[in-house]
Amino acid sequence: MIKLLQVITEISALTIRKSGGKLPIPPERCNRNYRRSGTIWFNSGVQILKIHWRSLLLLPLLTASGLHAQSPSDSSQPALFDFSADSSATSAIGASYGAGGAQVAPSVKHSADRPFARLALGADFSPLGVGGLAAVNLSRHLDARVTGNFLQYSTSFNTDGFNFDASLHLASAGASVDYYPFHNGFRLSPGLLFYNQNRANAEAPVTPGTSFTLNGQNFYAATPDPAKGITALSGTATLNLHSTRPAFTATTGWGNLIPRSGKHWSIPFEIGAAFSGTPSLNMSLTGWACYDPAQTECTNVDDPTNPISVLIQSDLKAQLSKWQSDANDLKVYPIISTGIVFNFGIR
Repeated sequence: MIKLLQVITEISALTIRKSGGKLPIPPERCNRNYRRSGTIWFNSGVQILKIHWRSLLLLPLLTASGLHAQSPSDSSQPALFDFSADSSATSAIGASYGAGGAQVAPSVKHSADRPFARLALGADFSPLGVGGLAAVNLSRHLDARVTGNFLQYSTSFNTDGFNFDASLHLASAGASVDYYPFHNGFRLSPGLLFYNQNRANAEAPVTPGTSFTLNGQNFYAATPDPAKGITALSGTATLNLHSTRPAFTATTGWGNLIPRSGKHWSIPFEIGAAFSGTPSLNMSLTGWACYDPAQTECTNVDDPTNPISVLIQSDLKAQLSKWQSDANDLKVYPIISTGIVFNFGIR
């Protein structure tokens, strides 16, 4: 503490000598506004030493405590402030002022840096359906997330003479780890789709007397005749999108579900894929079909002995192979999602 007072004394003496024995305080700086600011300026012409008057008030306390700490008569009593060389607090403060006078404030650890300190809940929409999600922070760069999606959708369309009444059923649940490699919202998210019941079902009747096409070959739906046992032609199709379970998922995106800035709301965006495996596509036909529009050569399509039904089943198999080739693109199921998320502290 004595050395500290010596340094202050020497700086003050140097300032006075530079100014010709007087403190160079211009009169215009001694007005009411400068006195109110509580700041005294010593201008030596070479450098400006700025001393806050509140710091000056601490000098008597620091002097007394420092001398008290160095007093051999009462060495058993601890000093109020420890200015010894091995004091880490003193060294840190001294280094900060020596580097340019800026005082370094201790870092404050945000609650999101503590594991399991914050929980995020949200909703999103993607090709997996309408979903909900929950996430919890693991570290400054990691979150754990669970998701669930559900959607039912029905539509009708006609292709190759079949009147499809299709229903899409999406139901899945997964978990992932969100890794934020940088100090922004960019993330990488590997995960697993551990529950997957995504599928589509369709009924595909053919209007009696009209044509339908299988593998480029035209056939005709027979007109129902209960007396002869002739029934209407109809097809049933299924498309399963869950041949691999659980399915690995890999996504990337922007938007931290639990912003480290402390914000409560976020609107994340995500793009990637679920590797759900090759879809399985099946279709079966029941009823009667004819080879000619006059309906003179008709047969039950389930009759394995009739050449017309054998041809129909063969062409159906070839047609399914073509449709299967188109559906194979879904073995890498796309994920493009956005939503809204709210997070809050839980401990």
